[in-house]
Amino acid sequence: MFSKSTLLHLRIPFSFFLLPVFLFALAVSPNFTESGMLWVFLILHFLLYPASNGYNSYFDKDEGSIGGLKNPPPVTTGLYWMSLLLDVVALVLGYIKVSALFSVMLLIYGLVSKAYSHPSIRLKSLPITGWLVTGFFQGAFTFLMCYAGINKFDIENLLQAKVLVPALLTSVMLWANYPMTQVYQHEEDAKHGDNTLSRMLGVRGTFFFAGGFFALAAGGFILFFNQFYEMKYAWAFLLAMGPVILYFSFWFLKVFRDQRQANYGHTMWLNFISAICLNTFFIWCFLEITHVGEYLF
Repeated sequence: MFSKSTLLHLRIPFSFFLLPVFLFALAVSPNFTESGMLWVFLILHFLLYPASNGYNSYFDKDEGSIGGLKNPPPVTTGLYWMSLLLDVVALVLGYIKVSALFSVMLLIYGLVSKAYSHPSIRLKSLPITGWLVTGFFQGAFTFLMCYAGINKFDIENLLQAKVLVPALLTSVMLWANYPMTQVYQHEEDAKHGDNTLSRMLGVRGTFFFAGGFFALAAGGFILFFNQFYEMKYAWAFLLAMGPVILYFSFWFLKVFRDQRQANYGHTMWLNFISAICLNTFFIWCFLEITHVGEYLF
């Protein structure tokens, strides 16, 4: 169960790419607690996400590169049981250290993530449904789960525009990014019979699609910050996204000339640059909006 293969397939470092959702929820949290912030962070990034990665890797049995793992080793049954163990630990800690609502939301997320690759459902093979469900649960649902846990709020505290709008924006960002994570896997997905959204769109179509949704997300963030906070946050967001836009454009030009450039290396660089820029931006937002920075500096 504790083999090197199992540890690699949990892809714990890959959680860094999902960190912006947690940081965005933290940045707009009006009643955050240190314990809530710490436990939500640890449970999501060291238990829930690795459990999901491991479970899906077990059923995918990919031989080619996957997110965060260029040369995945063969999976073992130990990976399956480890992923379930991590899920159980996440649920127990979520209930004891955070709240019952947070634990229930962890359970829902875990069940949906298992449907992604499990052969009886396999959302991965449904291009539109898989895209919608994955983007919603990794985005809006996770944002609301983090917000509820960080602030120790009940469900009624989540049902307000100031919370639902940023939650939706995280999904729009995920809907832009999700096809890009599939663009280098067309051959591997074809072996499994998975008609992903990126395969349906084609390589160039994937770039146009992602670019359109990213523009939609950028417009949404500008409106959100202008409506609920200050325009300085909108300008800072656009500035932070500058490197992402430049790299995306550079990569798209390479792919337009040679579709073989739609490969694992470029995809991981886009993910890395995006994560760095978004994480930095949301940490700055947290310090500014909550005024925590005034006590630190």
